[in-house]
Amino acid sequence: MRKKTAVWLLVVLLFILPACSGGGSAGGASNGEGNGKSAQENTDKKDKTTLRIAWWGGDKRHEYTQQIVDKYQELNPHVKIDVEYAAFDDYWKKLAPQAAANQLPDIVQMDISYIVQYAKNGQLEDLTSYIGDQIKVDDVNENVISTGKINDVQYGVPTGVNVLGFQYDPELLKKSGVDSIPENWTWDQYEEIALKVRDAGYVMDGSMAPDIFFHYFLRTHGLSLYNQEGTALGYEDDALFAEFFGRLARLIKEGAVPSQEKLTQTKGILEESEIVKGSGVGVWQWSNQYVGLQAAVNRPMELAPMTGPNMEKGLYMQPSMFWSITSHSKNKEEAAKFIDFWINDVEANKWIKGERGVPISASIKEAIVSELSEPEKQVFDFVAAMEEKSSPMSPAPPVGSPQVIASLADLVEQINYGQVTPEKAAATFRQEANAVLANNK
Repeated sequence: MRKKTAVWLLVVLLFILPACSGGGSAGGASNGEGNGKSAQENTDKKDKTTLRIAWWGGDKRHEYTQQIVDKYQELNPHVKIDVEYAAFDDYWKKLAPQAAANQLPDIVQMDISYIVQYAKNGQLEDLTSYIGDQIKVDDVNENVISTGKINDVQYGVPTGVNVLGFQYDPELLKKSGVDSIPENWTWDQYEEIALKVRDAGYVMDGSMAPDIFFHYFLRTHGLSLYNQEGTALGYEDDALFAEFFGRLARLIKEGAVPSQEKLTQTKGILEESEIVKGSGVGVWQWSNQYVGLQAAVNRPMELAPMTGPNMEKGLYMQPSMFWSITSHSKNKEEAAKFIDFWINDVEANKWIKGERGVPISASIKEAIVSELSEPEKQVFDFVAAMEEKSSPMSPAPPVGSPQVIASLADLVEQINYGQVTPEKAAATFRQEANAVLANNK
């Protein structure tokens, strides 16, 4: 009997001792349950959905994006989000090898100049089934959400939108003898005003980015820079090229716009622009650049619509960038829910404040307006007014577009220097551009 009792005591001790050890034994640690963590905590950790998200930008963008990521994790404790970010050029250098190895993050920030390439290579997911379900777009303009479509397939959701316009100093314009920018002004009126500004001792602007504004000009004629398939230029009449760039070159020659030499020297240097120095009336650019320009100018400024005729045909909402889900993601539904949170959460958008473009949701724009500075409100109001007058965006730039844009910029400089006529440059551009785009056939 004593022997039996001793055996039973030994069995009981074998079960009790590990339970009293507090998980500190070697066996407990190997199971990941050491350091005071319960088995339930470990199970929860194992059950978490992990998302990777990548974007480009500066410190301000990194800071508020991390805040939004943290808030999403707080509201969705089953989700863990790993972040990756870099400056624009470094971002694409990092993304390329990840794409080649099928190791892209679940959610990637896409630029309009790259989305076609990544979609064409099968690296982006078709988001059609998520739109209206996980990603709510009930109060998003159709012309806006459709900017993420390539051949009618939704590969991206715009983070926000921008629109082209003329950003100017109204007092300097008045000093030039022009009370205001005419409503529905035309290219001819623009040239007339520019010459009045020159006569007053100022310059009108810093000319126009060739590819962006020529594309707008072509759209006012029902055309575009590229054809629908991205295999050739989207217009046949080279007289349109000569008309547009001939006018810009004429304004330079007549002194209403700085010389090409000066434009080259000051390109990309905001502080050296004529408007910042007080010798230029305005700048042609995207609406999201207005706040930074106004801060540098440090004088009251206004925004005016693009020139016509047919401004409504030419105008379009430009996505500042997209959120896309990659095709190899194992957590596509959760990734879609995060994109929905970005678009439709009020608190998240109070942190963003339109830094990635004016929000695409009408209710979000209304909800955060009280958080905006005066220049930010000007941008929101301008974009809202132009959105009602805009037309659907042309297809995103095709593969090879960077080479086409570089060729155009080089030829426009030659025109402005007087080294080649607009007519000759038009023929050269057509030959060079179509040779590049033919590779997409």
